Parts: sequence; C-alpha cells; structure tokens
Amino acid sequence: MTASTTSPSAPVAAPTAPHRRRSGPRAAEARWGLILAAPAALHTLIWIGIPIVVAFLLSLTAYDVVTRPEFNGGANYVRIFQDSIFWKAVLNNVIIAGVGIPISMFLALVFAVILNRALPGRGVFRVMVFLPHITATVAVAMIWLWIYSPSSSGLMNTVLGVIGIGPLPFLTSPTLALPAVILVTIWQGIGLKMLIYLAALQGVNEELYEASDIDGANFVQKFFHITVPMLRPATFFILVTALIANFQTFDLIYILTEGGPANATNVVTYRIYQTAFQEFRFGLASAQSIILLLMLIVLTFFSRRIVGGTDGD
Repeated sequence: MTASTTSPSAPVAAPTAPHRRRSGPRAAEARWGLILAAPAALHTLIWIGIPIVVAFLLSLTAYDVVTRPEFNGGANYVRIFQDSIFWKAVLNNVIIAGVGIPISMFLALVFAVILNRALPGRGVFRVMVFLPHITATVAVAMIWLWIYSPSSSGLMNTVLGVIGIGPLPFLTSPTLALPAVILVTIWQGIGLKMLIYLAALQGVNEELYEASDIDGANFVQKFFHITVPMLRPATFFILVTALIANFQTFDLIYILTEGGPANATNVVTYRIYQTAFQEFRFGLASAQSIILLLMLIVLTFFSRRIVGGTDGD
C-alpha cells in the first residue's frame, strides 16, 4: 500500500479567484443600450458626420461641378470675409432671431398657460394655434403672399385702406420687407413652442401653486416665481431649436422675396443656395456652410449660458 506524499501540516495554497465574466442585469442593460443607440449613431455618422467632413474638404477647393476640384487652401474663407452680401444675410438672420424668437416664445408661453386651464373649447383653440406649424411652408408663404399683396385684393392693404392708409408694398420695400418676413416667422413658430410649453406645464407640481395660494400670491407672482423657473429646461430646448430653425430658413424666403429687395431679406441659407446653384461656386458654398455650422455651435453654447441650463437640460 502506497503512503500519501502530502503532509497534513503543509500549507495549502490559496485557491485562485476564477475569471469572472461580466454578467447580470447591468451587463444586459449595457448591451441593450448599445443596441438601441446603434441606429442613432449610424444615422449621425452617415447623414451628419460624413457630410460635414466632405463639406469641409470641398471648402478648401475651387469646385464648379464641371471641372475637378482644385485645392486652394483657405482662399474661400478669406473670400467669405470680403462678401458683404453674406454678412448682410447673417445680420438679417440675427435680426429675425433677435426680434422674432423672443416674441414668439412669449406668445407661446401665454397661450400655453391660458390653454392649460379647463376652458370650454380649449381643444379647438389648441389646434388653431398649432395649425400653422403643421401646414407646409409653401402653403404658408402663398397665404401670406395674398395677405401682403399690394393690389386691392390683398387682405392687409384692404384693412389698411379702411382707415385710409396704403396701399403699402410690404414685400418689395427695403424698409418693410424684413418686418413682414419676421411677422410670418412669428405666426408660424408659435404652435410648436406652445405645444412644448403645454407638455412642460403638465410636469409642474401643483403643490407649489397651492402653497403660493396660502401665502397669498396672485396670478402674476405665481407666473414669474413658479411657472417661468419651472419651465427653464423647456425654454432652453425651445430657444436652441428656434435658433437652429431660424438659421435654416430657406423655403419661406425663396417664395416670399427671393432674398430681395436689394438683399433686404436675404438669409444665410439662401445666400449659400445662390453661391452654389446660381453662381456654381460649390467650394465657396461649402465654406459658407462650415461657417454656418460654427455659428450654430456658438449660438447653442451662448443659449445655454443665457437660459442657465444644467447638465440635465
């Protein structure tokens, strides 16, 4: 019989910890998160990332579609700073945003607060306010062409004629054309902003209003000290999306004024269209697009600072 070679008093090596694979509910959540985020990431890469890279590369060339692109360094960017029409278009966008967005946001908030109450027929009023947003911009522009028409059939001049004013050339006057365009953007933009504010109002805690009632606060005090601060994330979202939409305005300008008269209503996107498809300078148009992208990034950053957004906004 063979004796055992292992001494009972010999130290026993500690067992090594087995390799532990990441598993469990958290790993499953991480995998599902990656799967669900993949379509959005793929969409961003194909439709945003690649076009930005291609536009940047084209912006460094002289390209007219007919001949091959020729590298010209930063000549297009230098030319942009010498293009007075481009900066006139930027100024027009800034004026439209600076005047139109605050007015439309204020009116949207007022409509949202009013239509959030239990009023008779509020559903009909909500649809009426939201209707311009879902109407095609082409149809909106055609309606306002009729309203601004300088002939006797134009609605605006008909109303002004009753009080002895006019007729006024709303869309052909360098002074009146831009305010006329701003009025259309306000009218069209209220609906979506009101809808977002209405959704945000559903999340405001009613106990805040009940506590303010006990303290004797009136409607105005509750509006500025409870409603407005609680809607700050929605305000930040509306402001950013409105700024981006403002700098992407094209079809409304194309139909109403074609940037005229004398570039009085020209905007950045329409100027890019002119450069690319009327002057066939696609390299310069790409450089203008890159400048527009940088402006939107800067505006988004400053919007966040102005509204006081947080990381959770």
